[in-house]
Amino acid sequence: MRFPPPPPSSLRNGETPPRMPPGPYFQSTMSVQKLRRFNTLILVFRLASFCFSFAAAIFMLTNSHGSHGSHNSPSWRDFEAFRFVLAANAIVALYSFAEMGASIWEILRGTTLFPETVQIWFDFGHDQVFAYLLLSANSAGTALVRTFRGEDTCTVSNTFCVQSYISIGLGFAGFIFLGFSSLLSGFRVVSFILNGSRFHL
Repeated sequence: MRFPPPPPSSLRNGETPPRMPPGPYFQSTMSVQKLRRFNTLILVFRLASFCFSFAAAIFMLTNSHGSHGSHNSPSWRDFEAFRFVLAANAIVALYSFAEMGASIWEILRGTTLFPETVQIWFDFGHDQVFAYLLLSANSAGTALVRTFRGEDTCTVSNTFCVQSYISIGLGFAGFIFLGFSSLLSGFRVVSFILNGSRFHL
């Protein structure tokens, strides 16, 4: 015949009651903190992508030197690759800004802006598309600037070439941080497929 364990008052001096496992409230609190740190990291990458892409678009938009219409005054408008660079960086800047809002919403409210399934696939799909768009645009811009080195364009207006390089370099930095965001959104997709939740707690 088994007897129930003695109450705490019957424990001998120096003995401590057995340690109980943490309750569900403690586990829930830790899970929320992990999810908030994860979403904060995504927000940081979104912010960096926005800043670099926006700066790249501004540098390219203002990349016109000399009097307008002059043969010796190159402008980004005269080159299709540079127009592509400007458009791609502007699109990614707008997208990153919108995603920053969604991340802030999720951090403050603890839930996604759209239904969870829609949100994780929307983020992952658009991260992939816009990362490829940004990489293609900046690669095309790099190839164009390199051709200027063998011509008179950079000799006539070296500032134009330097500013083009700065814009493209900022665009590549935006691509890197967008790539980091894509990795995290991909993790959310995999976690959702395997566990039914965007974050495995």
